[in-house]
Amino acid sequence: MSGYILHGEKDDVVLPAATVDRLLARGDGDAVLLYLSLLRTSGGVAPRTLTERLKWSELRLANAENVLQELGILQRSAKSEPPEPAKERPEYTQEDITDLLEGDPSFRMLVPLVEEKLGKKLMTTDLKTLAGLYDSLGLPPDVIYLLVNHCLERAEKRYGQGRRPTLRQIEKEGYYWARQELFTQEAAAEYLRQYHQKQGRFGQYMQVMQLGNRLPVESEEKYICDWIDKGFSPEAVALAYDKTVFYKKELNWRYLNGILRRWDEQGCHTPEEIGRLDAPRPRKDTAAPSAGGKNDWMKKYIKR
Repeated sequence: MSGYILHGEKDDVVLPAATVDRLLARGDGDAVLLYLSLLRTSGGVAPRTLTERLKWSELRLANAENVLQELGILQRSAKSEPPEPAKERPEYTQEDITDLLEGDPSFRMLVPLVEEKLGKKLMTTDLKTLAGLYDSLGLPPDVIYLLVNHCLERAEKRYGQGRRPTLRQIEKEGYYWARQELFTQEAAAEYLRQYHQKQGRFGQYMQVMQLGNRLPVESEEKYICDWIDKGFSPEAVALAYDKTVFYKKELNWRYLNGILRRWDEQGCHTPEEIGRLDAPRPRKDTAAPSAGGKNDWMKKYIKR
């Protein structure tokens, strides 16, 4: 970013108009704050220094940095995926929640919308979870609203009308969304569109695994979505299911998924491709029997 800063006796900062226009068009406040913080820094700066200065989590810093990279303001570096909820669960105090409610209009607006959807008043623990999605994970309010609606729809479809997801379930799905980089309303809407297309095919995959007409649970759903993304048809999964039951005597999701992963690495996704992969190789001509007797060929199978 050299050339963007003009240091004088008054320690002024000059912003290039083109960069300002890009930031304004994007409308991401965190990206602007990170950009200004970098401009006010002489030389290199460690991420820890930035998180302390901006009072952000590492996840929020990474999201803002990603926006600057997409806009071409920062050089793109290797991506790092958000951790699982069990690995990083931000600890918010009552004072933190109060500060968010009083000082952040977006979060204050989000709370009653989530309460209306879930049909209950959010308790302190619920607000802490919601704050983690918004403040630490970096999901915008409109994306969180889509996330809550998605979890609500899935819970009602799976367990019946009137069933509501817990904030813990919403949080878990939120971390999955973050790993899929669904940080904008457009990206989240496209994900939901593709999800609904896949949802219409879940029954076919469940039936080839002899699981009847029930809907898949969350972990099963993730497996099936991944298979669809890789290009495996229900017929191809049926072949992997047969192998799994043959070796494991029952359905084992991890073993079945391992078979499909191996086929995917070998570029085989259709029953025809898989059939050619598993076809027996032509046998080589056997050597002529030795003078020692007609049973000499058995010696190589006998353990000495």
